[in-house]
Amino acid sequence: MTEAIQIGNRTITASELISLLASYQMLPQLQRELILDEAIDQSSRSASVAICTPEEVAQTKQQFYAEKQFKNEEDIQAWMAHQGLTPEQLEVIITRKLKIEKFKQATWGNKLESYFFQSKAKLDKVIYSLLRTQDVGIAQELYFRIQAKENSFADLAREYSLGPEAQTGGLVGPIELNALHPVMVQMLSSSQPGQILPPTRIADWFVILRLEKFIPAQLDEFMKVRLLNELFEIWLQEQQKQIMSAPRGEGGTEQQGEGDNPLT
Repeated sequence: MTEAIQIGNRTITASELISLLASYQMLPQLQRELILDEAIDQSSRSASVAICTPEEVAQTKQQFYAEKQFKNEEDIQAWMAHQGLTPEQLEVIITRKLKIEKFKQATWGNKLESYFFQSKAKLDKVIYSLLRTQDVGIAQELYFRIQAKENSFADLAREYSLGPEAQTGGLVGPIELNALHPVMVQMLSSSQPGQILPPTRIADWFVILRLEKFIPAQLDEFMKVRLLNELFEIWLQEQQKQIMSAPRGEGGTEQQGEGDNPLT
C-alpha cells in the first residue's frame, strides 16, 4: 500500500512528496536537518555531547518562547495548532535546538581563539570619512582644498559626494573591514587617523578617504557566538555540497553569487 498524507483536499503520495519538495525548493532545508540529526546522533553515541539537563531544557524553552514572542499559553497553543504540532513534538523541537548548540560547542568551542586570530584582519572595524565623485578633476581639486584647509572634509562631502555618505558629512562607520572594497581595506589599513588619502580610482568612482578611528575586534562573548555559528555554517554547507555532488544523488545545488564589495 502506498503511503500518503492528506493536506486539505489533496492526497499526496510518498513518491510525489520528493518532487514537491524539490519544486518548492525545500530539499536543501530537509537535507540540512537530516545532516544535523545524524551528527547529533553520532555525537551523542560518542558522548562528545553532554546529556541535556532539565534545567537546560527549561532555559532553552524560555529562550524559544521569547524568540517566537509568545506572551501567554494561548499564543503557544495557537502557534502549535498552526504548525500542526503536539506538545510532545514541541518538546522534541526544543530539545533538539539545545542538542545542536551543544554539538556546536563540543565540535568548535576549542577552535574559536585560533579562528578569531585567523579572521581578525577582516573583523576589525573602522570609522572613516569618504568623498566620492566620478570626475577625476573635481576629486583632485577637492583633495587640494582639504589639504590646504580651505574647506572641511565634512562640508565638501555634503556638497560634492555622490553617495549616501553626503548626508553625514562623509562620515561612515563603524564598519567591519570585510564589508569594504579590497582597495579601500588596503588604503585604510595602511594609513593613520587623520591622514587624507589622495584621490584613488575604485570601480567607477574617484574616492578621497580619511581614517578617523581604527577599532580592533575583541574576542568577547558576542564574537564567540558569532564565530561558533560561522564555523558551524561552513561545516554544514560543506556537508550539503558533498551530498549534492555524490553520484546519483537527488536534489539541486544552490548557487550563491559574489557581488562587488561595496564602498560603504
